[in-house]
Amino acid sequence: MNRAIVHMDLDAFFVSCERRNNAQLDGIPLIIGGGDRGVVASCSYEARKFGVRSAMPIRMALRLCPDAKVIRGDHELYSNLSHTVTEIIQEKVPVLEKASIDEFYLDLTGMDKFFGCYQWTQEIAAAVKKEAGLPISFALSTNKTVSKIGTGESKPLGRLEIKEMEVQPFLNPLSIKKIPMVGDKTFQLLSRIGIRTIHTLAEMPVLVLQQMIGVNGKELWKKANGIDENPVVPYSERKSISTERTFTNDTMDIMELKRLMSGMAEQLAYQLRQEKWLTSTVVVKIRYANFDTETKQHKVAYTSADHTLSRVALELFNQVYTRRMRLRLVGLRFTGLVHGNHQMNLFEDTEEQMSLYQTMDYLKNRFGVDAVGRASGFDFGK
Repeated sequence: MNRAIVHMDLDAFFVSCERRNNAQLDGIPLIIGGGDRGVVASCSYEARKFGVRSAMPIRMALRLCPDAKVIRGDHELYSNLSHTVTEIIQEKVPVLEKASIDEFYLDLTGMDKFFGCYQWTQEIAAAVKKEAGLPISFALSTNKTVSKIGTGESKPLGRLEIKEMEVQPFLNPLSIKKIPMVGDKTFQLLSRIGIRTIHTLAEMPVLVLQQMIGVNGKELWKKANGIDENPVVPYSERKSISTERTFTNDTMDIMELKRLMSGMAEQLAYQLRQEKWLTSTVVVKIRYANFDTETKQHKVAYTSADHTLSRVALELFNQVYTRRMRLRLVGLRFTGLVHGNHQMNLFEDTEEQMSLYQTMDYLKNRFGVDAVGRASGFDFGK
């Protein structure tokens, strides 16, 4: 049986959320992001015509498009609407994967005999527009890679079906940068030897690619040839990551407890970024010396930034630790995870903060997770 995999992507999601609540923003160049030293979290298609792109410094974006209106953004609004869209789609499909705050994969394999996969997907997109008030694009094909590329090529308001015999003709003329796993370094490496289109890449001997770019060479060759066996992973809000610390001797050293909590937040946030997760809920747990256990949680906009998660964790700790009694355990858990890269905090992050995260993660990857850390959570006794 041929697979039927759909990729759905909300069009300029943050912009669409703002326009949903304010029709006066329709049709004008719009930038969502932080202040003058911040970066672009999202921009309208009107702004993109001037060369504005996500993650670009806002100062540069305004030089390219001086008439653009800048809005700081509403974390809570975007998170709530993302949950709304998830629920609308989840009710209508057998298998849903939430790939990020604004994109989804659907496995409709076998549904053709009941309804017709393309018509089914059209009706889901129509339901999202009617019930959530947000425009959404989609592409239907035989696997995740082709459908994701198809959505990108058909935006905005894309409605594309790429049948099995059409996959290679569709992919061949496109730039290799359209393949999700091709970053700037891989693109530059392949461009230097004349490989710029997917067609050229697909005809390369797979062994040569492996020698050039390592273990990912075979996977890249498969994607260029329209091959992707990766399954649609069912979405679940119950996924979480956590860490706990049980003390040898019960303690009520507030400074040490806060240092530990801050360090835990940094450790888990680094894990989120490495595994490409975003969290929407922070949970703090404490256990008193008499074994009474208490927890407190708080919803946040999807993020993987330690400075945000550490602040929330410390606030929760202050709220939950209310007795003048020693503690025997503290714990921290991030739940409500979705796949995605650090993006929501682009509203707050400056260019310097983004560079700091990249540098710290690079040092941790190269020299170990304890090689560098924030002073507030660092154990100088190690």
